[in-house]
Amino acid sequence: MKKVANAGVGVMLLKDDKVLLGKRNDDSIKADSLLHGEGTWTCPGGKLDFGEKIVDAVKKEIFEETGIKANYLNVVSVTNEIVSDAHFVTIGFLCKDFEGEPKIMEPEEIVEWKWFSLNKLPENIYPPSLKLINNYLENKIYKGD
Repeated sequence: MKKVANAGVGVMLLKDDKVLLGKRNDDSIKADSLLHGEGTWTCPGGKLDFGEKIVDAVKKEIFEETGIKANYLNVVSVTNEIVSDAHFVTIGFLCKDFEGEPKIMEPEEIVEWKWFSLNKLPENIYPPSLKLINNYLENKIYKGD
Protein backbone atom coordinates (compact mmCIF):
# COMPACT_ATOMS: atom_id res chain seq x y z
CA MET A 1 0.00 0.00 0.00
CA LYS A 2 1.33 3.40 -0.98
CA LYS A 3 2.01 5.78 1.89
CA VAL A 4 0.78 9.35 1.53
CA ALA A 5 1.44 12.59 3.36
CA ASN A 6 -1.18 13.94 5.73
CA ALA A 7 -2.13 17.56 6.33
CA GLY A 8 -2.22 19.15 9.74
CA VAL A 9 -2.70 22.53 11.36
CA GLY A 10 -1.05 24.09 14.38
CA VAL A 11 -1.49 27.45 16.06
CA MET A 12 0.62 29.68 18.25
CA LEU A 13 -1.69 31.41 20.68
CA LEU A 14 0.35 34.43 21.74
CA LYS A 15 -0.37 36.71 24.72
CA ASP A 16 2.13 39.22 26.15
CA ASP A 17 5.04 37.50 24.31
CA LYS A 18 4.04 34.16 25.81
CA VAL A 19 2.98 31.14 23.79
CA LEU A 20 0.44 28.58 24.99
CA LEU A 21 1.74 25.01 25.02
CA GLY A 22 0.03 21.82 26.12
CA LYS A 23 1.79 18.88 27.75
CA ARG A 24 0.93 15.68 25.86
CA ASN A 25 0.22 12.54 27.82
CA ASP A 26 3.28 10.31 28.30
CA ASP A 27 1.24 7.32 27.09
CA SER A 28 1.65 7.00 23.30
CA ILE A 29 -1.94 5.81 22.77
CA LYS A 30 -3.48 8.61 24.84
CA ALA A 31 -1.17 11.28 23.36
CA ASP A 32 -2.76 10.53 19.96
CA SER A 33 0.31 11.52 17.97
CA LEU A 34 1.27 9.83 14.71
CA LEU A 35 4.59 11.71 14.92
CA HIS A 36 5.44 10.17 18.32
CA GLY A 37 4.87 13.33 20.38
CA GLU A 38 4.03 11.66 23.67
CA GLY A 39 5.37 13.57 26.69
CA THR A 40 6.18 16.71 24.67
CA TRP A 41 4.89 20.27 24.85
CA THR A 42 2.76 21.18 21.84
CA CYS A 43 0.79 24.01 20.29
CA PRO A 44 -2.93 23.36 19.77
CA GLY A 45 -3.60 21.68 16.46
CA GLY A 46 -4.52 18.51 14.68
CA LYS A 47 -5.24 16.71 11.46
CA LEU A 48 -7.15 18.32 8.61
CA ASP A 49 -10.32 16.36 7.88
CA PHE A 50 -11.27 15.59 4.29
CA GLY A 51 -13.30 18.48 2.83
CA GLU A 52 -12.60 20.77 5.79
CA LYS A 53 -11.60 24.41 5.26
CA ILE A 54 -8.20 25.10 6.78
CA VAL A 55 -9.27 28.08 8.93
CA ASP A 56 -12.30 26.14 10.16
CA ALA A 57 -9.99 23.28 11.17
CA VAL A 58 -7.72 25.63 13.12
CA LYS A 59 -10.60 27.28 14.98
CA LYS A 60 -12.15 23.88 15.71
CA GLU A 61 -8.89 22.42 17.05
CA ILE A 62 -8.23 25.45 19.26
CA PHE A 63 -11.71 25.31 20.75
CA GLU A 64 -11.82 21.51 21.14
CA GLU A 65 -8.44 21.43 22.86
CA THR A 66 -8.48 24.64 24.94
CA GLY A 67 -12.00 26.10 25.02
CA ILE A 68 -10.58 29.30 23.47
CA LYS A 69 -12.40 31.07 20.63
CA ALA A 70 -10.00 32.37 17.95
CA ASN A 71 -11.05 35.62 16.28
CA TYR A 72 -8.24 36.29 13.81
CA LEU A 73 -5.59 33.94 12.38
CA ASN A 74 -2.53 34.57 10.25
CA VAL A 75 -0.40 31.95 8.44
CA VAL A 76 3.19 32.10 9.71
CA SER A 77 4.64 28.68 8.94
CA VAL A 78 4.60 25.61 6.71
CA THR A 79 6.54 22.57 7.91
CA ASN A 80 7.27 19.12 6.59
CA GLU A 81 7.66 16.41 9.23
CA ILE A 82 8.64 12.85 8.31
CA VAL A 83 9.20 9.92 10.66
CA SER A 84 9.47 6.22 9.82
CA ASP A 85 5.72 5.63 9.75
CA ALA A 86 4.11 9.06 9.21
CA HIS A 87 4.47 12.18 7.09
CA PHE A 88 2.72 15.48 7.86
CA VAL A 89 2.71 18.83 6.14
CA THR A 90 1.57 21.30 8.78
CA ILE A 91 0.28 24.80 8.20
CA GLY A 92 1.09 26.96 11.22
CA PHE A 93 -0.96 29.94 12.30
CA LEU A 94 -0.50 32.82 14.72
CA CYS A 95 -3.43 33.95 16.85
CA LYS A 96 -3.18 37.03 19.07
CA ASP A 97 -6.89 37.89 18.96
CA PHE A 98 -8.87 35.34 20.96
CA GLU A 99 -11.42 35.01 23.75
CA GLY A 100 -11.21 32.87 26.85
CA GLU A 101 -8.60 31.18 29.00
CA PRO A 102 -7.16 27.73 28.33
CA LYS A 103 -8.92 24.78 29.92
CA ILE A 104 -8.07 21.10 29.76
CA MET A 105 -10.76 19.90 27.37
CA GLU A 106 -9.20 16.56 26.38
CA PRO A 107 -7.54 15.32 29.60
CA GLU A 108 -6.56 11.96 28.11
CA GLU A 109 -4.47 13.68 25.42
CA ILE A 110 -3.31 16.98 26.98
CA VAL A 111 -2.68 16.96 30.73
CA GLU A 112 -1.74 20.63 31.20
CA TRP A 113 -1.81 24.00 29.38
CA LYS A 114 0.84 26.57 30.27
CA TRP A 115 2.00 29.97 28.96
CA PHE A 116 5.73 30.11 28.19
CA SER A 117 7.83 33.17 27.45
CA LEU A 118 9.25 33.05 23.94
CA ASN A 119 12.64 33.55 25.62
CA LYS A 120 12.18 30.63 28.06
CA LEU A 121 10.64 27.74 26.18
CA PRO A 122 10.68 24.21 27.62
CA GLU A 123 13.23 21.78 26.20
CA ASN A 124 10.87 19.01 25.14
CA ILE A 125 8.73 20.64 22.42
CA TYR A 126 6.87 18.60 19.80
CA PRO A 127 8.95 18.99 16.60
CA PRO A 128 6.20 20.51 14.40
CA SER A 129 5.37 23.02 17.17
CA LEU A 130 9.04 23.91 17.64
CA LYS A 131 9.39 24.50 13.89
CA LEU A 132 6.27 26.68 13.95
CA ILE A 133 7.65 28.79 16.82
CA ASN A 134 11.11 29.05 15.25
CA ASN A 135 9.70 29.98 11.84
CA TYR A 136 7.66 32.72 13.51
CA LEU A 137 10.66 34.03 15.49
CA GLU A 138 12.90 33.97 12.40
CA ASN A 139 10.17 35.51 10.22
CA LYS A 140 10.45 32.60 7.75
CA ILE A 141 7.33 30.80 6.62
CA TYR A 142 9.17 27.80 5.16
CA LYS A 143 12.79 26.70 5.51
CA GLY A 144 12.94 23.93 2.92
CA ASP A 145 12.71 21.02 5.36
